[in-house]
Amino acid sequence: MTDKNRRQEQQSMSMMYGTYADILFVLFPFLAILMQRLWDGELADALLRPDLSIAAAILAGLAIGKFVLGLVTERDLGPHKERIVFFIALTLFLVLGPALILILSIVGGQQVPEFVAFLQPVLLVIAISLYTTAISISNMLTRPGRPAGAERGPAMDDAGMDPQGDDGGRPTLKVPPRAQGGSRSA
Repeated sequence: MTDKNRRQEQQSMSMMYGTYADILFVLFPFLAILMQRLWDGELADALLRPDLSIAAAILAGLAIGKFVLGLVTERDLGPHKERIVFFIALTLFLVLGPALILILSIVGGQQVPEFVAFLQPVLLVIAISLYTTAISISNMLTRPGRPAGAERGPAMDDAGMDPQGDDGGRPTLKVPPRAQGGSRSA
């Protein structure tokens, strides 16, 4: 394995760990609520409460934010713009809309149908998948040395990183060129 492949592998692993750390951070309060319900002997009703829909809505909102970040960060997306907009619409249609409807229906005080116990975990899994996709797309668009439209400057990208990876992934100081014809102060 070459050094470049090793660095790309490390970057991918770091991205994966960071993504799942975000997901675990979002899910932690809901795990605490689930443990309290288990303690109280109400575990059977846990899937009929809005907790998983709330978690799915939070993750869907984070995914939409990442998709929008990808759109705003890079202006030269060409045909990829429509794909990102498609993922935003997919997130709204498959996760955020149904999650909000379920939250309002469950909290409304009506009898909760049994299918909700199966629908909420499915929504959560779809939300986690879309959030992971959003992180991947956002990182592909903002990482140094990406293939399409990567002309950011002769030696450095916007983050101060060397696109060729010659600096070992460490930030490099950007020094602006000296103005011509001005007076020198010593």
